[in-house]
Amino acid sequence: MKGLTSCLWFNNQAEEAARFYTSIFKHSKLGTITHYGGAAAGASGQPIGSVLTVEFELAGQKFLGLNGGPAFPHTEAVSFVVNCEDQDEIDEYWANLSAGGTPGPCGWLKDRYGLSWQVVPTTLNEMLADADPEKSERVMAALLQMQKLDLPTLKRAYEGKEPAARREGSPVRT
Repeated sequence: MKGLTSCLWFNNQAEEAARFYTSIFKHSKLGTITHYGGAAAGASGQPIGSVLTVEFELAGQKFLGLNGGPAFPHTEAVSFVVNCEDQDEIDEYWANLSAGGTPGPCGWLKDRYGLSWQVVPTTLNEMLADADPEKSERVMAALLQMQKLDLPTLKRAYEGKEPAARREGSPVRT
């Protein structure tokens, strides 16, 4: 692999995770899979013959999954942003990536392998960066009330057609 590749450390689920991710994203594929030999197995504690690395691409972005054991679990310090054109895409990616995982606030979720994702509309940064601070503040206030993002609600907040803050006792949207 030439160029920039993100390496994702897994305990022992790199191949399973790569297959899961490539089933979700368009223009994705599995690449070379390597296995532990004696030297690497001895150094890592992983079984001889088990999967060492998996090369894969998601929407054209290169990744390497590494089965390195439990020493380095995933944290929210690193996340992947899924930019979506419309609510249908948000709904689809949210449902697929959060299956077996944990939803979080503001469009964030943790998948079944512990990786953090942000499922967001492509227009979100434009709305938040608007020169009119009232517009961007309304969008942020609405965003902070959500788990899975609701694009029509964000657009109404941007246009000033929806209250910026939820009423006390109102549920957080999912």
